[in-house]
Amino acid sequence: MVNRFVLASGNAKKIIELKEILSPLDYELVLQRELGIEDAVEDGLSFVENAIKKARHAAKASGLPSLADDSGIEVDALKGKPGIYSARFSGSNATDELNNRKLLAELNGVATEQRTARYQCVIVFLRHEFDPTPIICQGSWEGRILEVPQGKGGFGYDPLFYCSEYSCSAAELNASQKHEISHRGKALLQLKHALSNATL
Repeated sequence: MVNRFVLASGNAKKIIELKEILSPLDYELVLQRELGIEDAVEDGLSFVENAIKKARHAAKASGLPSLADDSGIEVDALKGKPGIYSARFSGSNATDELNNRKLLAELNGVATEQRTARYQCVIVFLRHEFDPTPIICQGSWEGRILEVPQGKGGFGYDPLFYCSEYSCSAAELNASQKHEISHRGKALLQLKHALSNATL
């Protein structure tokens, strides 16, 4: 029997990654927008809070089990910014390009060895709106911020995120390389194990 989940995300590129990594499981992922569900208000103070808010909102509106991801980048020289505000770092009309420009501007003059950063991802799975024990999975990916963008792939801050594993930016990795080492890949691997052993 195919398990049907609602995915609480409107980010098209993130949706592609989620579907690719979870494809071995016997499930059907339905996007919340396909069900006419608006995005939840992300007013939490942590990745965990926002992921739970999004998952609970989608489960309540759809009546289906829900899956939500909240992720972002933490830059040490900026005391963890942009963090939970990564997607809207440059303002209400933020785009990946504008966010990357703002990040570079804020790091102007910061030495290479002080540009350390990490991607964070928290994924929450709720069986239903009132699920008291959500499955919560977390993954992180260490790297540093480049001084100029490199590569055309990925999304978000990938052109600026240098990963030592392949000595290139995240935007220069192919999909399988990225899934193997990324924050989202690590969190989703935990989720795959949890779902395969869960009673849904």
